[in-house]
Amino acid sequence: MEKNTWIKKLNDELQDLGLMFHEKQLNQFYDYMNMLLEENEKINLTAITDPEEIITKHFIDSLTIYKYIGNASKIIDIGTGAGFPGIPLKIINPNLNITLVDSLNKRINFINKVKNYLNLTNIDVIHARAEELAKQIKYREKHDIATSRAVASLNVLLEYLMPYVKIGGKCICMKGSNIDDELKESTKAIQILGGKIEKIEEITLPNTDIKRNIIIIKKEKQTPNSYPRKAGIPSKKPIVS
Repeated sequence: MEKNTWIKKLNDELQDLGLMFHEKQLNQFYDYMNMLLEENEKINLTAITDPEEIITKHFIDSLTIYKYIGNASKIIDIGTGAGFPGIPLKIINPNLNITLVDSLNKRINFINKVKNYLNLTNIDVIHARAEELAKQIKYREKHDIATSRAVASLNVLLEYLMPYVKIGGKCICMKGSNIDDELKESTKAIQILGGKIEKIEEITLPNTDIKRNIIIIKKEKQTPNSYPRKAGIPSKKPIVS
């Protein structure tokens, strides 16, 4: 796809979200897209390989949560995969302090390539299991926001995210269109892990009929030290209501 055409589409969709940006950032997204497609031929990073769809389904989708982040100083993105939503957030706001975590080293290697090529600073890339990293004092309850996209059902996801968030901070969970059952099954997990639902917003991605839900959980009290449980346990034995 011709670069100027691609950048015009990205430009239009960023404007649809009400985001402010510069030409440098548009070019960074273009380079990121090309790196993603090139690396995807070697390792499985994404099933979305159409350049236009990458704009909407990866970049814009990642940025739908930006308005809830503001100037949060410390953000952690758990199960970041190929860098979503963390890298798009960082490109749009270079001042954000972001940590990206994934359990697969091949993804981490790719993200480091992107980080270096785009010259992104104040962004840490960590190869780790979410359950294990959350036990480390350096990371536990030290973040203003923990977020994740398409990683697990809500009750499992919150066991991954909540331990990283400081009291008064937020978990921003990016979910699909059907969340009623997940919300019902997550009531006990939210309570145990120290959270309270602050907001649920249903959105539609620009120029599509694709619906998403953003679930914001505010952390009101400390997460018990017994959570998260050992690696693999949250997904095998979720906290259920």
